[in-house]
Amino acid sequence: MPNDDHGHSHGGGHSHGKDGGHGHTHGVVDPSILTTNRGIWAIKWSFVGLAITAAIQIVIVVLSGSVALLADTIHNVGDALTAVPLWVAFLFARRAPSRQFNYGFGRVEDLAGGVIVFVILFSAVAAGYTAIDRLLNPRDVTFLWAVAAAGGIGFIGNEAVAIFRIRVGREINSAALIADGYHARVDGFTSLAVLGGAVAIWSGFPIADPIVGLVITALIAKIVWDSAKSVFTRMLDGVEPSTLDEVAHEAGHVDGVWSVTYTRARWVGHRLHAEVHVTTGGSPSLAEAHELGVNVSHALSHAISYLGDVVVHVDPMGKPGIDHHRTLAHEHDGLPLHGH
Repeated sequence: MPNDDHGHSHGGGHSHGKDGGHGHTHGVVDPSILTTNRGIWAIKWSFVGLAITAAIQIVIVVLSGSVALLADTIHNVGDALTAVPLWVAFLFARRAPSRQFNYGFGRVEDLAGGVIVFVILFSAVAAGYTAIDRLLNPRDVTFLWAVAAAGGIGFIGNEAVAIFRIRVGREINSAALIADGYHARVDGFTSLAVLGGAVAIWSGFPIADPIVGLVITALIAKIVWDSAKSVFTRMLDGVEPSTLDEVAHEAGHVDGVWSVTYTRARWVGHRLHAEVHVTTGGSPSLAEAHELGVNVSHALSHAISYLGDVVVHVDPMGKPGIDHHRTLAHEHDGLPLHGH
């Protein structure tokens, strides 16, 4: 018998056999595990690439005394080291949820992103201090051909790592890995600046070396700002409005959904957890509301690859939206102001 109750559906693994019209299965392997393993793979190999690049540059810094190359090398070493907290974060993300941490450990990835921001900030301070000191206390730069070569090597190594990290970061929707990729890309441009500085010194402008070091410092500071916005937005449960629009759009195209009245979402690591309120016609039974909720959850899981858990709330016509279920705040029996 139809009633006015509303239904809830919690997204999760489910399968459809031939009777259900589908021949595929969900939930055999947790997609968060697959994407986490992909992230670890990207971190491991990008770390190797940057470590080799930095090692070559360190040798040339010792031989040449170039402060611009030193600034670039400091940043490359820092960039390689940012792989460590990300690696730890992805290892945590592979752990199953527990009674205490029932959303899993994806938030460790956001914490790693915060560590990365501070590592980048530290490298900016170190590079800037060194450049200013060299302006005040000039020193000849030798082995200019080696400095120029190191700048070229730095650009090639960093750009290769940047492309790799950004591509994988976008595949798994990891803000921390994407931020680290853009960090490497700007490192590549700073390496080109080192090459340009070596050419300028060779042309008779020795002051170009510390000036290039200051330019590199400014570029690093820009990375700090952009990365901090991205990482800390996620830490504060911020999402792009377009993400909510995508969730509402996909839910609204499911048969039986008359309107989408409310959506909200949050990132937990590189997985998006969402809540959707939809309205359907008439006064559906609890079983009908549940079936609609399952269909909405299924459609969202297919359309949005980075979606984790999704909760679907189904309302009948005439009682739509989250505001309908709220009660005015009131007091009674000596209790503080509250609702039910």
